[in-house]
Amino acid sequence: MTLCPIALAVGCMKCPAFSVCPLKGVIGDYRKPEKTQTNQHSDRAKK
Repeated sequence: MTLCPIALAVGCMKCPAFSVCPLKGVIGDYRKPEKTQTNQHSDRAKK
């Protein structure tokens, strides 16, 4: 749930305090980018 007034208005990424905000994932709308798995192991098995 987004509680931060700046995150409600424009989003966490546009906030001037984004880089130092310790609560961007708690009260803001920031989500960590998901890591995509590479298919290196499956590519090796196919060869």
